[in-house]
Amino acid sequence: MHMADALLAPAVAGVMYGATAITAGVSVHKIKKENDSHKIPMMAVCAALVFAGQMINYSIPGTGSSGHLCGGFLLSAILGPFAGFISMMIILAIQGIFFADGGLMALGANCWNMAFYGCFVGYFAFWRPLMKNPGRTKIILASVLGCILTLQLGAFSVVLETSLSGITDIPFGTFTALMQPIHLAIGLIEGLISAAVLVFIYEARPEVLSLPQNSEAREGKLSLRTTIIVLAATALVTAGGLSLLASSHPDGLEWSLFGNAEEGYAENLSLDEENFGFQSDAADKAAAIQERTSFLPDYNLPESESAGGTSLAGIIGSLIVAAFAVIVSFLIKIIRKKEKVSA
Repeated sequence: MHMADALLAPAVAGVMYGATAITAGVSVHKIKKENDSHKIPMMAVCAALVFAGQMINYSIPGTGSSGHLCGGFLLSAILGPFAGFISMMIILAIQGIFFADGGLMALGANCWNMAFYGCFVGYFAFWRPLMKNPGRTKIILASVLGCILTLQLGAFSVVLETSLSGITDIPFGTFTALMQPIHLAIGLIEGLISAAVLVFIYEARPEVLSLPQNSEAREGKLSLRTTIIVLAATALVTAGGLSLLASSHPDGLEWSLFGNAEEGYAENLSLDEENFGFQSDAADKAAAIQERTSFLPDYNLPESESAGGTSLAGIIGSLIVAAFAVIVSFLIKIIRKKEKVSA
């Protein structure tokens, strides 16, 4: 669901940057009040895990489309909505800057569409209410319902932002009719993937999850260190190995815009991938910056389609995401200490 700059008018992109910045500011303010000893390592390893998971596109049978993990709901269920949102921002920013995945002008919109709904709507609508008395069945139910709802909201936001940008060759009604059903299927699969990760953590170290304070205490089967090692190893194996199994079909957004007629599937809006949408000086400048910063474009070595390059890009990306998550966490801790001293 990573939007390209061509899908947005600069004014709409600016508004979405503003909405994301406000949400980020509130999130940092809330995180400063927290003092969880396990938050920093979990933020690092979970951000890396979601980055790796997003590299694996899974086919949606009979459509010629694919989907990938979004991750906002999963992160919020572990880290809470505020740290989850900041983690998603880190992931999406690194994808756009270093891997040319999603436009830089569209980064604010991508953060809103892929992070806000999962981290806040899914968390407060399903995760928090159902986790008052947590259990495996409720975790699965919350994950499936949360991911389906948040991907529907994210997909509709893409349609709305595109419509508000005045792109007449992407009609609102047709685009909506294509985007919502395909992301319903994608959301269902994401819900099951998220449930598998969350059930593992619940069995291994339940206090790591973001659970209400009055929820029933439960002893985990693994130590915190072992749990983090398992999640980190899963992220590296996913990024470096399982990413090679990713479907080559276009994701839900690309499928809606361009179709997949080459492989015998629907043409959908059948736009020209090289020339579509809104052209602007701001988008051109953002693209020029991205061309200089993306040292592993499309998750591979420059001008390469080798499997080794994909594995290397996945591992490097996961490590960069984890490192940035740690840096951001420490910066927030430093700000918190300085505010306490000045008070």
